[in-house]
Amino acid sequence: MAMSGGIDSSVSAMLLIEQGYELVGVTFRTFDSMKESCLAREKGCCTIDSIMEARRLAQKLGFEHHILDARKEFHDIVIRNFIDEYMHCHTPNPCVLCNRVIKWGILLDMAKSLKCDYLATGHYAQIADENGRYFLRKGKDERKDQSYFLWQISQEALQHTLIPLGGMAKDEVRTIAAEHGFVKLSQKKESEEICFVVDNNYRNFLESQIPDIQTRMPKGNFVDINGKIVGEHQGLYKYTIGQRKGLGIALGVPAYVVDLIEKNNTVVIGYKSDLSMNRLHLHDVTYMKYEAIPPHFKAHCKVRYRGHLEEAEFTPCGTNEIDVQFQSPIEKVALGQSVVIYENDDVVCGGIVG
Repeated sequence: MAMSGGIDSSVSAMLLIEQGYELVGVTFRTFDSMKESCLAREKGCCTIDSIMEARRLAQKLGFEHHILDARKEFHDIVIRNFIDEYMHCHTPNPCVLCNRVIKWGILLDMAKSLKCDYLATGHYAQIADENGRYFLRKGKDERKDQSYFLWQISQEALQHTLIPLGGMAKDEVRTIAAEHGFVKLSQKKESEEICFVVDNNYRNFLESQIPDIQTRMPKGNFVDINGKIVGEHQGLYKYTIGQRKGLGIALGVPAYVVDLIEKNNTVVIGYKSDLSMNRLHLHDVTYMKYEAIPPHFKAHCKVRYRGHLEEAEFTPCGTNEIDVQFQSPIEKVALGQSVVIYENDDVVCGGIVG
């Protein structure tokens, strides 16, 4: 049982015990949070407090608990990828990578070493099994559904996974915690920020990790969509596609970041309408529901976790690559982001914009 010390994994443990499973709890530590004055705070699933909360709950529920030190792997793979992607003007999703290499990677390996049959987590998603393939299905609670972050999980890993909360709403989970006597836990607030980025400020994080970042990504030109210089930017890493606030230029009308061009250190500025796009390309595709899809496969996809489902046509165009043609234009998606394709509530596959 992957335990973060939070309500979701804790209630998952309670439910599995009631269903007759024998549990072994594991909490992994992925990084040492920064201690930069009182402004920095430990948070999320990797803090000492959360680890001890998970251990205490395991003791109360009567099963053994282990701590897995995954800091080196998390830094060398997840954090390094996060930094490298931003240094190339991409916008990565570290949770997707963490789920594959940490939770369903080294944590699943530990489960096997402990002679466990399954890895259980507190995610809001469901697992289906049809035609010899395992795949994810959206969680019952649309507001909490986390299938978007889980598209890189392999077939083998899904076969050995239990997700008890998939068919439940968050309010039900809080009620169960309270009914089991964990009233404080039932009222615990959640954070949707990136766990290793203090105060959700990725720019400060990058500066803390790369002391010479302002030399490597120096000031340059803002240009409009016609290439005319309209101002000076403060370094490419400080901007993201679609950004409006904090540009530091006045054009008399709302301006947005339309593109980041690494080769000539340029930020392209335009109007809201200039962010419109109707196609994109995906690489590193992981298939779930089907082993492959045919040309002109019609379904929906999410280009952002909190985004709407977009109707589109999907065509394979190489090894683990897909071209996407949207039925209606959407707002531009940054390179490096995840796109997940759904057939009704089922995850067909996912890929990275590139």
